[in-house]
This record gives sequence, structure tokens and C-alpha cells, in this order.
Amino acid sequence: MEFIIIPLFILFIVLAASLRIVKEYERGIVYTLGKYTGDRGPGLRVVIPVLQLMDKVDMRVRTEDIPPQDVISKDNVSVKVNAVIYYKVIDPGHAVNRVEDFRVATSQLAQTTLRSVLGKHELDEMLSNRDQLNNDVQSILDNQTEGWGIKVINVEIKHVDIDPTMVRAIAKQAEAERERRAKIINAEGELQAAEQLDEAAAILAKRPETMQLRYLGTLGEFTNAKASTIVLPMPMDLLKSLTQKL
Repeated sequence: MEFIIIPLFILFIVLAASLRIVKEYERGIVYTLGKYTGDRGPGLRVVIPVLQLMDKVDMRVRTEDIPPQDVISKDNVSVKVNAVIYYKVIDPGHAVNRVEDFRVATSQLAQTTLRSVLGKHELDEMLSNRDQLNNDVQSILDNQTEGWGIKVINVEIKHVDIDPTMVRAIAKQAEAERERRAKIINAEGELQAAEQLDEAAAILAKRPETMQLRYLGTLGEFTNAKASTIVLPMPMDLLKSLTQKL
């Protein structure tokens, strides 16, 4: 009886050691005598003890925070930028065999790519055009991690922090820009008014009777005024006629 129980016990241990449960969101990476021999899907899987080894890889979407990065913008403004990256493993064999630690590698690559991309843009673009910057970083990362069996789904820039001294300088710059635009608008208005007056003068010079009507209209405005003293302009034609008689 003992001769039967012992082999059965050994067989049970061998079977227990050879069985692996792979969850729905996992994939098993099987090595036979140290050589990669394929993937295993979810379910109950058998691995030959001693000869085979199985590693499991999580296939779900991963979220990785990119720590704040010091970035100097194209217009020489120093900022701190942090972001979040969403990625997943699409080829577990490549993710395990082609890179030592795909989590660390993806995080480090995301940090350097973020600094490189944002350094090519001015501060205004960082603040107002984040969607395009997110797409640029995501595209570069996706191309570089494709050989690792990694798919970068999305990159989101969370914060762009500016040094307080730079905030004051930017505020002064914005105020100066507003003043410059106000002066330009005022100058353009003066130019348009001068052009309109010049055209009006040319028309009045061609039609003296129009000038007389304008003069009478001006007198009407003076008479409606409530001022105690009224100064009436004298037409140049009248002065000319008086000087000729004298």
C-alpha cells in the first residue's frame, strides 16, 4: 500500500507544480530550457516542471506619472512641466525579451521626449496649444516603443508651472503689448480721420456753395448753444472782398 501512495503523492506534486492559471488580462511567457517558446492565453495552462518556466505579463492599460521636468522654452522661459502617459503591452514577448524593464524604459523615454518636444516651442504655445503638444509627444513615444511591444495610447500634459519672477515679467510684457496695440489703434484712427478730412476738404474746394451751406449749418449750431459768448467764423471770401475794396 505504501508503494502505491508514494508514487501517487509524487505525481500529485508534479501535476500541481506544472499547472498555471493565467487571468483574463494576463498573458503567459513560456521559456523552454531558457528559450522563448511562445505565449499562453488566459485559462489553466500546463508547464513542464524544471524544463519550462512561465512569466506573466499584465496586458491592461497602464498609467505612468511623469515627474516634473525642467524645460527651457524656445523664448528662454524656464518652466516645470509634468504629465501622465497611458500605454499598454501589445506584444508580451517583445516587452519582456527586448528591454530589461519596459516600465522604467517607457517612463525614462517619456521624460526625455517631453523635454525635447516642449523645448522647441514658446511659452504661449505650451499654455494655449496643449492638444497639439500632447499629440506630438504621443506620436514620438509610440514610434520609439513599437519595437518593445508597447503601444502608447495617450499623453496628457497636466501642469506648466512658471517661476514667480517670470510671471511678473510676463505680466509686464503683456501690459506693454496692450499699450503698444492701443497706440497703434489710436494712430490708425487718427490716420483714417485725417484721410476723411482731406477728402472732405477736396470736395468742399470743388463746390464753394457746399462750403457756404456748411458755414450756415455751423452758425445754427452756435445759435443753439447756451454759451454767453459766441465766436462766429468769418468766411474767407468775405475777407477777400473787403481787402480788395480797401
